Amino acid sequence: MGIITIKDEAILFERRDETVLIEPYGDDCIRVRASKNSRLSDERWTLLEPVKAASCEISGDQKRATMKNGMVSVTVSTTNDWGGELVFKREDRVILSTKNYGDYVMRYQHTEGDNYRIRYAFNANPGEHIYGLGQEQEDAFDRKGTTTELQHYNTKSVIPVYYSSLGYGFIWNNPSPGRCETTLNHTMWVADSAYQADYLVFAGRTPRDTMKIYSRLTGFAPMMPSWAAGFWQCKCRYESQDILLNVAREYKKRGIPIDAIVIDFFHWTEQGDLKFDPKYWPDPKSMVEELSQMGIETVVSVWPTISPRSENWRIMNERNMLVRTENGQYPTFDFFGLITYIDPTNPETASFYWDKVRNNYYSYGIKNFWLDEAEPEVHPQQFANLKFYAGNGAQTALLYPYYYNKIFYDGLRSEGETDIISLTRAAYIGSQRVGACVWNGDIMSSFHALKQSITSGLSMAMCGIPWWNSDIGGFMFGDTESESFRELIVRWFQFGLFCPIMRLHGTRLNQSYYVDEAPDVMVKGGGYNEIWHFGEENYRTIEKLINTRIKMRDYTLSLARDAHENGAPMMRPMFFEFPDDPKCYELWDQYMYGPDILFAPIYNEHQTDREVYLPAGEWVSVLDGRIYQGGASISVHAEIDQYIAFVRKGQDVLKVFFDNN
Repeated sequence: MGIITIKDEAILFERRDETVLIEPYGDDCIRVRASKNSRLSDERWTLLEPVKAASCEISGDQKRATMKNGMVSVTVSTTNDWGGELVFKREDRVILSTKNYGDYVMRYQHTEGDNYRIRYAFNANPGEHIYGLGQEQEDAFDRKGTTTELQHYNTKSVIPVYYSSLGYGFIWNNPSPGRCETTLNHTMWVADSAYQADYLVFAGRTPRDTMKIYSRLTGFAPMMPSWAAGFWQCKCRYESQDILLNVAREYKKRGIPIDAIVIDFFHWTEQGDLKFDPKYWPDPKSMVEELSQMGIETVVSVWPTISPRSENWRIMNERNMLVRTENGQYPTFDFFGLITYIDPTNPETASFYWDKVRNNYYSYGIKNFWLDEAEPEVHPQQFANLKFYAGNGAQTALLYPYYYNKIFYDGLRSEGETDIISLTRAAYIGSQRVGACVWNGDIMSSFHALKQSITSGLSMAMCGIPWWNSDIGGFMFGDTESESFRELIVRWFQFGLFCPIMRLHGTRLNQSYYVDEAPDVMVKGGGYNEIWHFGEENYRTIEKLINTRIKMRDYTLSLARDAHENGAPMMRPMFFEFPDDPKCYELWDQYMYGPDILFAPIYNEHQTDREVYLPAGEWVSVLDGRIYQGGASISVHAEIDQYIAFVRKGQDVLKVFFDNN
C-alpha cells in the first residue's frame, strides 16, 4: 500500500523496496525519481539546474496527494490494491499513468552493487502518436507501435525523449543502455543497469510551447554561424592539401557559391595524434588562409579513436584518460589496427585533448570540427565491459557524444569563439547546447535511405536537436555513372535545400582514386564527389539549387534564431505549425521548413507525382506561382529538375524561388 509524505515542494511515497520522490522541475514540469535503494541520487546527468517553479501547488494526505505545476499535474494514491499509481494530467485530461504488472518489486532486478535492471511501464493511450527517441534508419516517424533500442551506433543516435500528440513531452533521464517500447499495450522504459528510475513530464499549450520548455530543461542551441546556412562541400576523402585546394579553386572558378569544405578522416599521422600528416598537408596555415580569402570555412574531422602507436597514447593511457575495459585488454574497435577511445567524461581528458586540438588545428585558424565516431562505435557492443570516468558503461554509455561535443564547445569558448557549430554523428539530451549539428551516419546511397532520412530529421527535431543534416546522395556505394544514382543525387539535393544544413558527402564507386597524387596514403579517397561529376544536366540543376540555398540564407538564419531563442526546430513536422489539424499528426513525408515553407520531397525512383496535404490557409506553389486553398490534399507533378514546395501567401521568402527562375 505505502505511505505518502508531503514535504516542502515535494511528495515522498515510500513502500517496501521502493522510494519515490515527486518534485517540480521548473515551470510546467514534474520530475519523478524511484529506486529500490532507500536513498535517491541527486545526479541530473545532462539536465540543467531548474529555476524555482512559479506556481506549484501540493495538496492531499497520507493516502492521496496531488502536485499541480502549471499545465501538468500528478496524483499518487495508496487506495487501490497495489498502491503507488501515478496519474499525470495536462490540465484536466489524463496523459500518462503508471502500469503495474503484478508485484511492483519486479521493476528492479539486481545487477551489481546498488544498481538494478529497471523496468518502468505506463498504460497505453488509445489514439496517441509519439514522436522522437532520436534517429535511426527506419520508416516510422510515429513511434507508436514500435520498440527502440536505447544504444548508440553508426546511423543510430539515442535521445530518450519524446513528444506526444496529447500535448506533453517526456524525458527518460537515464544514460544506461536499454530499451523503450511504445507499443499498443504499454509504454515501457528499460535501463539495463541503473541506480534509479528518473523521468520528467512537461506540457505546454502548443508543440512550440512544449519544445521551449524542453530547451529550458536541457539548453538552447547557440546561434548558427551565417556561413553554415550555405552549401558545404565534402567527400570521403580529400587526400592532400593540394587536392582539396584545387577543388575549392574549381568551385570558385565556376562561380558556384561554397561556404565550407571538409577535410575528412586519416589526414593525421596516426589515430590519436591530432595533427596533420606533413607529407600531404605541409602548410595548413596557408591552406586555411587561402580558403578564407575565397570565403570558404575549413572544417576538419577529428576522431576520438587512439592507437598504442600514437604519441599521446602513453600519457593518456597511464593517466586513465581513455575508455578502459572491465575485463580483458584495451581494444574496443579494430580499424586499421586495434584501438580504443578517449574518455571525454574525464575532465582531465577534456583539458589535455583540447590543448592538442588548439595547438595543431586552432592555431592555423581552424574553428570548425567534424566529430566522427562520436557514439563511440565499439565492437562488440558490450557496454558493461566499458569503464568510463563517469562510471561503468552499463550505467553511463549514452553520455559519450554529449561530453565529446562539449570538449570542443568549451575549448572554443575558452578561446573567445561564440559562433560554434560541430558536425557530429551522435547526440544525447542537451547536445544542442554544445553546438551539435547531427547527421545520420554512414547510410546507403539509395532511395530508401533518402526516405528514411526524412523521418530521421523530423524525429531529431522533436528531440530538441535543431541542427541536422544527411549526406546528400547517401554515404555508401553510390555509382555516379549510373542513371539511378544521378536521379538520386538530384532528389537528395532538393531535400538538402530544405534541411538546416546543406552538405554534399559520400564515397563513390566507378571512379579513379587520386592514386597518382597521393600514392601511399593509408586510406584512399572514395571517388570524385563534386557537382560537375554527376552529369551535365544534373550539374545545371544542382547549381541552381545551391544558388537558391544561398538566397534562402536570411530565411534559414531566422529559423536558427528561433531555435536559439525559443527552442523551435528548423525542420518542423506538420503538426508543429498546425496543432489543431488532426491530419497533420499522420503526416511524415512532408514537413514545414520554418513557419512559411511546406516541402514535400520526392523519394522514390522514377517518381514525378505525389500527393501533398495543404493545411488551412492560402498556399503559393513555387513551381508556377499558382495559389491553392488549404484544407485538402492535391496531386502535384515535378520533373527531375523540379521540386514540390509551397509558401504561405504573402510571405517575403516567396521571391527567393521566383528570382531564381
